[in-house]
Formats: sequence, C-alpha cells, structure tokens
Amino acid sequence: MTAMPPITSFAEKRRILQLETLHDLALALHAERTEEDLVEELLQRVCAVLDPAAAVAVTRGAGGDAAAVAVAGWRGKPPSGEALLAEPLWQELLAAGEALAGGPGVLAGRRYEALLAAPLVWRGSHLGYLALLDKEARGAASAAFPLEDRRFLESVTALAAVALDGARRLTALAGERERLAEENKALRGRLLDEVRGQRIVAHALPMRRVLDLVERVAPRGVNVLVRGESGSGKELVAKLLHVGSGRPGSLVALNCGALPESLLESELFGIEGGVATGVQARRGKLELAHGGTLFLDEIGDMGPALQVKLLRALQEREVQRVGGERPLPVDARVIAATHRDLDAMIAAGTFREDLYYRLKGVEIVLPPLRERREDIPYLVRQFTTAFCAREGIPAPAWRRDALALLLAHDFPGNVRELQNLVEGAITLAEREIDGELVRSLLGAGAATASEALDLDGVARRHIARVLRLTGGNRSEAARLLGLSRRTLLRKGF
Repeated sequence: MTAMPPITSFAEKRRILQLETLHDLALALHAERTEEDLVEELLQRVCAVLDPAAAVAVTRGAGGDAAAVAVAGWRGKPPSGEALLAEPLWQELLAAGEALAGGPGVLAGRRYEALLAAPLVWRGSHLGYLALLDKEARGAASAAFPLEDRRFLESVTALAAVALDGARRLTALAGERERLAEENKALRGRLLDEVRGQRIVAHALPMRRVLDLVERVAPRGVNVLVRGESGSGKELVAKLLHVGSGRPGSLVALNCGALPESLLESELFGIEGGVATGVQARRGKLELAHGGTLFLDEIGDMGPALQVKLLRALQEREVQRVGGERPLPVDARVIAATHRDLDAMIAAGTFREDLYYRLKGVEIVLPPLRERREDIPYLVRQFTTAFCAREGIPAPAWRRDALALLLAHDFPGNVRELQNLVEGAITLAEREIDGELVRSLLGAGAATASEALDLDGVARRHIARVLRLTGGNRSEAARLLGLSRRTLLRKGF
C-alpha cells in the first residue's frame, strides 16, 4: 500500500481541520441537549476553526423573543439576545436567506473591519444567526474572511439548524410528556376521589366475594371480563380495578353499543388523516390507553368483523389505524363488560370464542340487587348523603315503611334504578320520605304494605347469616357488621 504524502501546506491542514470539525460537530449537535448548550457548542467549534476576534450566536423562539445566546471574544458587556435580534443585520439576513460578508461597521456597539454572518434556516423558518467579527491573522493577509470561510460557515449553520429544530422538538416532547403526566396524575386523583365517593357497598356476602376478587386481581396485568345485569355496577368495578392496578396510564372507556360499527372501528383503533375529505388524524382508544386500562363496556354488542380486529390487536399488542399502513405498539390492560349471555352468543356464532378467552383472563360476576337485599339500606344512606351534599340541601329522614318497600322491590334496573329512585324521592320530599312517596315512584311494581318485608326481620336474617359465616363467633360477626357485641346480645344472638 502506498503511503499518503505528508501534508505540508497551511491550506491543506486548514481544509482537513474544517472537515474534522464538520464531522465532530455533526455528532455533537445531534446528541440530545438543550438549545443553550447547542448554541454554545456551535460557537466554540466555529471559533476554533475560523479564528474570529469576536463572535455571537443567537436563536429566536416561536414567539419572536430571543431563546438562546452565546458570545465569544467580546470586549466589555456582552450583548443580550434581544439586542442582537434588534440589529439591522438580522433583517438583512432574513431578506437574503444566506450568508453575508461585509465591513467595516458596528454590531451591538462593537466596531469591526470585517464581518461574516449566516442565518440558521430550517424548512423556511429563520431560527437565528451566527456572526463573526474580524479574522485574526494566521497565515491570512488581512482581517477579511476568505470565500472558503463563508462556505464552511454555511455548512456549519445548515447542520446546526437541523440540530436546533431537533432540540426544540425534544424540548416540546419533554414538556408534553410532563404535561400529560401531570394531567394523568390529576385524572387519577379525580378517579380515586370518584371511586371513594361511589365506594361499593358490600355488606351482603355475594358482594364481599366480588370485592375480595377485585382486590386480588387489580394489581395483576391480566385482562378481566365483568358480567352482570344493566345497572349492577360494572363500570365502578372497572374503576376499582384500574385504581388498584398501579398502571401509570389513564382509564379510557368505550361503550361498544353506543356507536355504529363503522364509527366504533375508528374510535377503537384511530384513523389516519386524509382517509376521506376533511378527515384529520386521530388516535383511537387503544392508543390512548397505552400504559393504562381500556374499559370496553357492552362488549357483546361488538360485531363479528370488529371482533377479529380486536383479537388481532390484543394478540399482537399493536394497533393499526383505519387507513394506516404501519402498526403501532400498544400496552393496555383490557377490562370488558357485558350484560349479555356470551356463552349463548358463542353457541349461536355471534361472538368469537377465541376473543372470549382472550378477554376472560379472570371473570367477575356481579350479583343483581335482588340477590343482595341486605345492601339496600346502606346504599340508600350512601346515595342520600352524596346527593344532598351535591345539591347543598339537608338530608331527609327515611321512614321504616319506605325502606320496607325498597327491600321488597326486585329492582330490575339494579343499583342504578335504586339511585335514581332515591334522588327522585329526595327531590319530591319535604322533611321525610314515607312509604306513600316511595310507592308512587315505584309504580305498579310496588309491594303492598302487607307484602313489604319487615325491616327488623331482614336485619335479623342478615345477622344470623353473618354468624353462620363466622362459625358463631359473636365478636367477629359484630366486627363485620359494624356493631358492638353487646348489641348482638341485646338482639337475642
């Protein structure tokens, strides 16, 4: 191999230095850094190659104000970014859109004999400029900057403009991440407050079993299928599961029965811009639930074609927007809920069995209110307190005959129906809520006074059931019931 001849001329050494600087600068500028650090690095490296007596670099933010400024070799007080952007040189660079050389003149109060300046331009946007004053003698015959210096500066500023745009994008992304994190923290706090305000009443054994299962399942990443009649509290269970999961993302809900199939697809998977006239890109619920939980209410209403796409998304852990060409990774825990008989739907061929098992990592079945009548008085108290606090009104008293009618009612609409009835009764009542008012609200389905369950009888049966559960341990039964042991003895237990 023939050895390279030694480099002897000053011009050759200078060209190699410029190439090495461009290479090093490209690596340095594209490292993740702040705009201030980037501008300082740019100025130092340019000065090391072009040897100006003084130099300045300034960038302009989106609002027009100075964003970052760096100064080298300046005698006296260095100029501010605002002062540099107020200089006529900035307007000249904006008009020219390319490097300028000139002199003599004055820049920010400093006289110079020669000037070389170049704008920082990226995709038509003027981001700032870099100016060099008076070249120091080092093999040069005068204080002017030669043509090769101008070419080098143009190359450097072109690189720097790209890096500057990237730095701003990173800053914007970091700010957006921080904003979203704060927003998610606030949403999580509100959700937690809401869950606490709507805490599940679970004095009845079937609901205690549900809550025990929720507590065990919530911290796990497994998908959950919640089944129960309409109004039985499926959404509240989903909120409890999400709050207890510790997942940093949001709880994103989608009612599969509220939209036609075509709209449901774009809501679930998102849509790319330009798919149709006037359509803008939009993220779907699966994307929005990344890092969090997706609650698919009324999953049994989803059509077969969309079931296939959902199954694929859950299997591959990625989503493809409507009209999109590339899949996007997604990490979302899915909680699905339905009041339908999915087993019968599978047998009829209207619901996919493989999707069913993908959703049913764990199944939680909510009992209807008629199977947990012991909870009705506690639910009435909770709904009364919450509604009166929200409306800023005193809470009326519930008479025993009114509660007895509620205990005798089957509530086909479950907890939601009971809540609506309680709020309606409070709205219509004056000082107390009696059986006559409740009977008028229940309508034809109301029991007669003779048919209504006796409240004391219900309470005694509930106490007896808890005693059987605790094996006759009165102290433990009293603890579970929130009563004293003396009260149990006084009631004859």
